[in-house]
Amino acid sequence: MEFIRGIHNVKLRHRNCVFTVGNFDGFHLGHQYLISKLHCIRIKQKIPIVVMIFEPQPKEYLLGKLAPARISSLRDKVNYLFSYGVDAILCIPFNKYFSSISAKEFISEILVKKLGINSIGVGKDFQFGKNREGNISILKKKSKEIGFNVIDISEYFFNKKKVSSTIIRNYLYQDRISLAEKLLGHKYCISGRIVHGRYLGKILGFPTANIYLKNYNFPIHGVYAVQAYGIEKNPIFGIANIGLNPTVSKTKGKKKMEVHFLNINKNLYGYYASIVIKNKIRNEKKFSSLKELKEQISNDLIHVKKYFNI
Repeated sequence: MEFIRGIHNVKLRHRNCVFTVGNFDGFHLGHQYLISKLHCIRIKQKIPIVVMIFEPQPKEYLLGKLAPARISSLRDKVNYLFSYGVDAILCIPFNKYFSSISAKEFISEILVKKLGINSIGVGKDFQFGKNREGNISILKKKSKEIGFNVIDISEYFFNKKKVSSTIIRNYLYQDRISLAEKLLGHKYCISGRIVHGRYLGKILGFPTANIYLKNYNFPIHGVYAVQAYGIEKNPIFGIANIGLNPTVSKTKGKKKMEVHFLNINKNLYGYYASIVIKNKIRNEKKFSSLKELKEQISNDLIHVKKYFNI
């Protein structure tokens, strides 16, 4: 398994591959189905699977703060792809240069010259190149001229509903977590390293772990019952606030994640934790005083303990 940063780091061993490209946000059932189809080519022809992803994602570069929220971080996405047997992940920084590459250049310079692909697997709605000018028809036409295979991957449906990152993202916006997880094919989690904060939780009597989210904007917002993985052998129960911390925050508009863990007393700084979102307790609210906030947290903990039956 290899993580390759930038097209300039592609080596001879990555060439003659079965290839695909996309955001793979959430790595849902449709993504899993696509990778399973590539495995058929991998096994038959004994060639590696190479997946191209982007960081930032194209819409994040083009739309900035107006871009859709992330379902999964880069690290989680990479871990999901590797867990499905991908041999190499080629991470491309989506920037001014890459956004200006034409569909013709993408095929000739990236797919053929740099990667020397054997096959490419994409969906019917696949678009690529500057202004999304390229599509699967153009790809098939060029493949016959140049000499590589195009694997037309059909859309994936679950209970007669198309699976897509957009639909899953909308479920998460609506806090319909169980529905989102059915289409994801795995638990919905937000992962990050535990870093130092302002210690306000400790002052209030509810010490919290601050999860570093980089600049990711996740689709959920509020107070949730959660389970944390990566700290102890068994998952740890907790309560998480994901939002702007309006009562105490000094950084307007920046979403944060703070988790108060139950029944644990250890130094957590530096741990990389995966926080599985289980159930929403309430919306985020601005309180008139710290006393009122403290009372609400105590009440929230009652609901969390009841939810986990502890």
